[in-house]
Amino acid sequence: MKMENKDIKSKLERLKPVLKERYQVETIGFFGSYARGEQNQKSDIDILVEFIEGNSIDLFDFIELEDFLTRQLGVKVDLATKKALKPLIKEQILKETIYA
Repeated sequence: MKMENKDIKSKLERLKPVLKERYQVETIGFFGSYARGEQNQKSDIDILVEFIEGNSIDLFDFIELEDFLTRQLGVKVDLATKKALKPLIKEQILKETIYA
């Protein structure tokens, strides 16, 4: 079954309390092919997260969060933060991001 963006949004909404408690996630959304409805079998889900102000997580927790989301969504997740977005594409990504 092909996952639609409404399915991703509702799963992320259900996960928000756990993500906030365990990983200090303040906001979460997705962008890229899934947000545009252009995904195919090989597409991963591009997820944008922002952490609670004053909290940062280390690389191990970041990778653990990416793996956790991959398991929960059943599709490979590529995790990004606003700070890590390349300036040339940042504006476009922020415009198309669908927040949970």
